Amino acid sequence: MNEAIAYLTSDVLSTDSIIRHGFFTRQGGVSTGIYASLNCGLGSGDAPDNVRQNRIRVAAALGVDMLAGVHQVHGRAVHVIRTREDAALRPQADGLVTGLPGIGLSVLSADCTPILFADRQEKIIGAAHAGWKGALFGAGEAVIDAMVEMGAQRNAIIAAIGPCISQAAYEVGADFEQNYLAQDPSGAAFFAKSASPGKRQFALAPYVAVRLERAGVAMVENLDVCTYADEARFFSFRRTTHRGESDYGRGVSVIALKP
Repeated sequence: MNEAIAYLTSDVLSTDSIIRHGFFTRQGGVSTGIYASLNCGLGSGDAPDNVRQNRIRVAAALGVDMLAGVHQVHGRAVHVIRTREDAALRPQADGLVTGLPGIGLSVLSADCTPILFADRQEKIIGAAHAGWKGALFGAGEAVIDAMVEMGAQRNAIIAAIGPCISQAAYEVGADFEQNYLAQDPSGAAFFAKSASPGKRQFALAPYVAVRLERAGVAMVENLDVCTYADEARFFSFRRTTHRGESDYGRGVSVIALKP
C-alpha cells in the first residue's frame, strides 16, 4: 500500500501540546480486500498480522509507546489503566481511562461513535465506544465518572465525537424509536421521519453530544463526519450489511498523553 496514514483531529483537543489524538481513517495500512487498508479490528476476519501491523502504524503516527484497547460489547463498563500491565489487558468494556503518559487509549468503530475525552489540567484522558446501546445506557457518562474518580474535574473535561453514521444514513424502525423513548423520553428530538414508510432516521452523534453536555463536561465537539457516506475514508458496518459482504474493517480512534 502506498497510501499515507491519515487521521482527523478535534479543534478542542488540539489546543494542548500534552495531548495527542487522532480519529484515523481507513487509509495508510497493509490490509487488502474489504479490509483495505488500515483495519485495526482484532476481532475482524482480517489476517492478524495485518491488524497488528496497522496498529503499530497508528501508534507510530501519534508517537506513543503502545495502544491499549478493550473487547467492545456495547455496554458501559470502563477499563481503568493505572499501570502498564493494565494497559496490556483487553477486558470486555467500552471505555478506557488513564493518567499514564505514552499509552494510547483506542476504541474501534464502523458507524458507532468514538468519543475522546481529556482533562488537560489534571492530565487524565478517556475514550469511549458508543453505538445506540452505549449511547442510551451511558457509555460516555461512565467514562466521565471514571475520570472524575481518578481526579479529573467534571467541569474541566472536554470531549470530541469522531466520525460515525449520520442521521441521513441511519434508518431505523418505528419500534426502535418506541423502545428508545421508553428508556429516555428526552431522545424524541433526535428522531425524524424517513422517506420509507414506517421508518425513522436517528441522529446518533447529536444525541451523544447532548448526553455528554448533560453530564456536566466543559465542552463537546462533534466532528459531524459520516462513515456510511464516505467510503474512501471510513469503514461502515451498515454499508457492508446493505451490500451483503461477509465482514467489515474497523477504524480506530486514539488519545494519549505525550510521553
